[in-house]
Parts: sequence; structure tokens; C-alpha cells
Amino acid sequence: MYVLDANVFINAHRDYYSFDLAPGFWDRLINLAGQNALCSIDRIQQEIISPSETDPDELHAWSAEKFCEHFHNTDAFDVIKEYTEIQKWALQNPRFKDAAKEEFARNADAWLVAYAKAKNYTLVTHEAYNAETRKRILIPVVCREFGVPYVNTFEMLRQLQVTI
Repeated sequence: MYVLDANVFINAHRDYYSFDLAPGFWDRLINLAGQNALCSIDRIQQEIISPSETDPDELHAWSAEKFCEHFHNTDAFDVIKEYTEIQKWALQNPRFKDAAKEEFARNADAWLVAYAKAKNYTLVTHEAYNAETRKRILIPVVCREFGVPYVNTFEMLRQLQVTI
């Protein structure tokens, strides 16, 4: 099972799999989610919807109308427990700047890693591992710290043997 980061949806929508050029990609995501092969979380849906609340775009509409049931809740005890550990690690880590810690506490990234860890899922993101960064707490860095497997969209599609 894969859990998808917001950038999987946003990058596809804005760049290589726009709704008008690759509707099969979006249909396939719905199909795979229906087969319990992938999902995302409620906080990622909030990130997708928030910037476009006043001017909803196709991604906003698609996530609200066609994918909404596949954004899972993060309010389960096992997820909250992992989230607490991840935030404690981030806050106590002298490597990261205070601004990076504050951003990490506000966004969905820690929740996403916590959900993947609690459920033993593979996280899908387009962020790249960079052990030297201090200005942001990157998802792959947190995944490696907590033993959560991660891949990008294309690797997930290959592993699921998806063709579009």
C-alpha cells in the first residue's frame, strides 16, 4: 500500500499528467485506491484544497468529488503516537534551523510519515533525500530516520505495473 504526498497530485496536475492530457492517470489513481493499493491522508487533501478555496481548480474538484473517500483520517492512536515521536525528533534535532522546525510542525509532512509508519505503507513523494539541508525537514530524511520506505510517483507506477 502506498500513501501519497501532496506533490504527487500537484506536480502531476501542473506538469506531466494534466487532466486534459492524461485523464488515464487520474482514472488509474482512483482505480488503484479502490483496490486498496494507494491512498492519501486528510491533511494532504487540506493542502490541495486550501490554496484554491476561493478559486477551485480541476485538482481541487477532482480531490473533492472523485478521490475524497481515499483521503484517510489521521486521528487514530497509532498515527498520533508516531506523529508525536517524529515531532519530538524534529524539535530536538540541532541540525535543523528553527524556521524549518516551525514549518514542519505546521504542514502535513510529519503526519504523512507518521501515517505511513503506523500503517506500514510506502510513502510516495517527489522530494529527494538530502542529508545536508538545514532550511527544510525533508520527507525522505524523516523516512530514513524512522525506517519508512519511500519512492517517487514513477517508481510507484512501475512497482504497481501501471501503464498509461
